[in-house]
Amino acid sequence: MAGTVAVLRTSPVRVGGQLDESRAYFHRLFWAFPPCIEAFRHCKPLISIDGTHLYGKYEGTLLVPIAQDGNSNIFPVAFALVEGENAESWPFFLSHLREHVTPQPGLLVISNRHNGIKAALEAPDGGWLPPSAYRAFCIRHVAANFALIFKGKDARKLLVNAAYAKTEVKFHYWFDILRSEDPAMCDWANRIEYSLWTQHCDEGRGFGHMTTNISECVNSILKGVRNVPVCSLVKATYGRLAELFCSQRERG
Repeated sequence: MAGTVAVLRTSPVRVGGQLDESRAYFHRLFWAFPPCIEAFRHCKPLISIDGTHLYGKYEGTLLVPIAQDGNSNIFPVAFALVEGENAESWPFFLSHLREHVTPQPGLLVISNRHNGIKAALEAPDGGWLPPSAYRAFCIRHVAANFALIFKGKDARKLLVNAAYAKTEVKFHYWFDILRSEDPAMCDWANRIEYSLWTQHCDEGRGFGHMTTNISECVNSILKGVRNVPVCSLVKATYGRLAELFCSQRERG
């Protein structure tokens, strides 16, 4: 399709210690289709990013940013096939995402707390620092990390309730209950900047979104194609997105 963005990275092949310039290994691939790039211009200035592991003969990780329009329809805006979630793959993905798909100022990125994501978003020349862009942690991942230290569903629920509180008063209501259970719980939560995990401090940038759950919905779109070769995977994303856009148009 004309206008498709595709960035391929390869690795050199060495035979007996010598570089074979006639061959190369696949390393990473970023791609985005024009309809998705155009559609994102009319969506909320927010993306949810996550990785989906591939399986079978062709291993690796598919990184996918998900957007949502004003009618609550969700769709992937780009894809990247990488060797895994690490300190090199996330900057590759996020730099091309910013350059080719999401140049809008004031964009909010919702993600987990992976160190590779953190490093990429905090890079001085990456274009993801405030006020150009902002970050929020998926509260489900924060709560999961919290639950590893503090056992019990009630404590986890109190933390989530505090995160979803829309006003400072309501936040402190739940936080005070959490403190009465165990002050150490509040000490743990206070080590994370409030703007990264609480709704009352996000200045409305999250539009009520607090998790990367919409990213996981993409698994249904890619069902059955997570174990196929690269070319087949790229073709499948094109076909599945075409079906998704047509069905959403029919629903209005």
